[in-house]
Amino acid sequence: MSAWLIYSIGFIAQLLFSGRSILQWIVSEKNKKVLTPILFWQLSLLASFLLFIYGYLRNDFAIMLGQILTYFIYIRNMHLQGQWTRLPWIARWFLYLFPLIILYIGYNNQIYDRVLLFQNEAIPGWLLALGITAQVVFTLRFVYQWIYSEKQKESSLPLGFWTLSLLGSTLILCYAIFRKDPVLLAGHGLGLTLYVRNIMILRKQQ
Repeated sequence: MSAWLIYSIGFIAQLLFSGRSILQWIVSEKNKKVLTPILFWQLSLLASFLLFIYGYLRNDFAIMLGQILTYFIYIRNMHLQGQWTRLPWIARWFLYLFPLIILYIGYNNQIYDRVLLFQNEAIPGWLLALGITAQVVFTLRFVYQWIYSEKQKESSLPLGFWTLSLLGSTLILCYAIFRKDPVLLAGHGLGLTLYVRNIMILRKQQ
């Protein structure tokens, strides 16, 4: 597959991620408190789907790991908002199984295997470790959000979510600079500003 097509998939994913963040920010600014519209999780799931494919095509385990860890949390939040069951059953099953199918194919064919993920010449060991650490920290924000939302019995974005977002996004930006990945640079550059603004809004709320 050509490089421009691979990067196009990545940029579309980041545009969707940015779009959901901008939407959430606008809604929160209007209401003077941090809110999570339904479309936020729908765009998150679609963007994660595409960025997972982008990571697969770039042989980038750090990106794939980050998306697979948050993918099902997006689905759970759609459950909490009562939106998941509104999707056709075939779409729900496809979204459930797609990451697992890709991982199975990737590990069981003669062209693409785990060696390309963990011994990629473009990603030395120290950089892969940085990328994995960055994605884990960034992903923890949704683990925290998921646990918080389960306790509250509603989907919400607490202060800890935004704090972890800021820290994780900063680490991913460092990874993107060393990796020379324009998709990650574009996506997380804008995200930092929105994370800081949401922290400011929450502190005023409190």
